[in-house]
Amino acid sequence: LDEPPDLNPLADRVRKETIEWQQAGLDETQAQQRSLYRIFGSKPGAYGAGLQGAIEAQNWTDDRDLARAYLNWSSYAYSARDVARFGDTGKSAPEAFERRLANLQIVLHNQDNREHDLLDSDDYYQFQGGLTAAVRVLRGENPATYFGDRSNPENPKVRRLQEEIARVYRSRVVNPKWIAGVMRHGYKGAFEMAATVDYLFAYDATAQCVEDYMYQGVAEAYLFDPPVEDFIRQKNPWALRDMAERLLEAHQRGLWEVVDVDTLARLRAIVLEAEGEVESK
Repeated sequence: LDEPPDLNPLADRVRKETIEWQQAGLDETQAQQRSLYRIFGSKPGAYGAGLQGAIEAQNWTDDRDLARAYLNWSSYAYSARDVARFGDTGKSAPEAFERRLANLQIVLHNQDNREHDLLDSDDYYQFQGGLTAAVRVLRGENPATYFGDRSNPENPKVRRLQEEIARVYRSRVVNPKWIAGVMRHGYKGAFEMAATVDYLFAYDATAQCVEDYMYQGVAEAYLFDPPVEDFIRQKNPWALRDMAERLLEAHQRGLWEVVDVDTLARLRAIVLEAEGEVESK
């Protein structure tokens, strides 16, 4: 609608951006089309945010690498107007996407169930964490990050991401009942423990939301507790090696800052011992 800026700031933004994109070389139709984009995602037919491979392979150096992976995967614009005018949607629009993120102040992830938590899957860190890393690089500062708990529609709650990660850490990650439960599942149980460590690390790498005591707590609960460590060693030495390596990587990358030398020495010893177990399989 043709309304003044104070009543319709969205229309005002579109009009201004249309002029700016024309000044950058687009024709009027292209400029207006780009100024309207608000919904972005992966390339049509694809899924993910591009971070899983980099995190798993340790193939990144700093925030810029993580941001670039997210931007490359997620900068396809989706618009009903594109379908109506051009017959397709899901257009690559990295310039428009970066402009949106450069003005973004809050990253919110909503979840409507309690069947999963933030450290149950790589999806959560890829999408919320990847978005946060991209905004941090483009803005030069971390956005405010939140978790929207909609598991009870009658009583929704919004928490800071750091608070939600702490809740998951206390209630599941180092909960003796959960650890005992996954230990009933042999190889797969050990794998789930290793995956949890990976996702904790990845959320910290992307969204900077994990405290030092959580890394120490995971080491104590999974790797330094004799019955648990023996279970993982027997059932899945690959998981034992991977967890110790990931914790060492957290320290090397400056995510786990305060850690004593004895803890690091024990982790290095576990890596060497587990490597021997793996080679003997």
